[in-house]
Amino acid sequence: MNLSATPLPGRLSAPALLVVAHLRWDFVFQRPQHLMTRAARTRRVYYIEEPFFGPHADHLQRREEPCGVTVLRPHIEEGHSPAESQARTARLLRELVREEGLTEYDLWVYTPYELPITEGLTPRVTVYDCMDELAQFKGAPPELREREEQLFERADLVFTGGYRLYEAKRERHAGAHPFPSSVEVDHFARARQALADAPDQAGLPRPRLGFYGVIDERFDIQLIGELARRRPEWQFVLLGPVVKIDPAELPRGENLYYLGMKSYGELPTYLAHWDVALLPFALNEATEFISPTKTPEYLAAGVPVVSTPIRDVVRPYGEKDLVRIADGVDAFEAACAAALAERHTPAGEERRARADAHLAHLSWDRTWRDMSALIERAAAQKQAVALAGVADD
Repeated sequence: MNLSATPLPGRLSAPALLVVAHLRWDFVFQRPQHLMTRAARTRRVYYIEEPFFGPHADHLQRREEPCGVTVLRPHIEEGHSPAESQARTARLLRELVREEGLTEYDLWVYTPYELPITEGLTPRVTVYDCMDELAQFKGAPPELREREEQLFERADLVFTGGYRLYEAKRERHAGAHPFPSSVEVDHFARARQALADAPDQAGLPRPRLGFYGVIDERFDIQLIGELARRRPEWQFVLLGPVVKIDPAELPRGENLYYLGMKSYGELPTYLAHWDVALLPFALNEATEFISPTKTPEYLAAGVPVVSTPIRDVVRPYGEKDLVRIADGVDAFEAACAAALAERHTPAGEERRARADAHLAHLSWDRTWRDMSALIERAAAQKQAVALAGVADD
């Protein structure tokens, strides 16, 4: 995918899309960015981040991304209650709709907590893209569950980031559809080529066991710490920002390397020189419903994968024996050792071939195409109901 290619105005034939997000656009490149870069090929996409508060008048800071997405960052005058601050943001969004001439648009919500900022909007279709069970995350606001119920009442469609989430949400909304994490296979398959090693990794010994992603309460720091202690000959490369946990709590050792956040474009360079890729998630409330995007990305890179028993990794990746699933430090250590031993063997090649066959059916392009079809179907159904109501009158 060419992220630098800005869509031509003539191609923006579909209604605009207002996206209420809980993640900064320039944070880790994941589900929202994958989907919205594709939406921007045929729509005007306004990606609305969470607000900044300060001693300034209310306004929207606007930034045009090369992919065509317009990122909007509300700047709200500090000193007001949360309810008043959200009401102020809602006024900014209504002004945006009016000033941009958006006579028809869809609403896409990632965080129910910010539902009040959509007050006064009249979208054609409302989508709740539930990528995580945010109410179970550390520091989640108590209002989140109540507002999710309100969002269920307003939403025409509910997309879930995995099958475990779908099982939970389908009981609460008839329009729920599972859309687990997908992958840009070609992007990560570059790791199978002879890429030069990243400068901050190049001098590290082998074997290397790597992880990339947000390091937060979902990351099992005890597991990684004990593995590093038991296996001083293994080098653990950990990429990503540390969020919501004290960096001082992270395990330390001569074979533990925290290399910080890397861009999406850099990831294949690191993967190309890993021997095993890790999904060392703790089993807690925050991970009960996750569907790690990195699972198919690791596999597309051709790197053996070891994971703790996260439901959406076990099914389908563990059940298809594409990923080794291990519960507890002893099993995880043994699985890593088995993955290292299988490198460069016929069994390893056979496992990669089966993974490639599975990934051949996945792509973010296909995911967005299927989502778009459901949105248009919902719009047509609403229009038919409205016309029937007019006819009855």
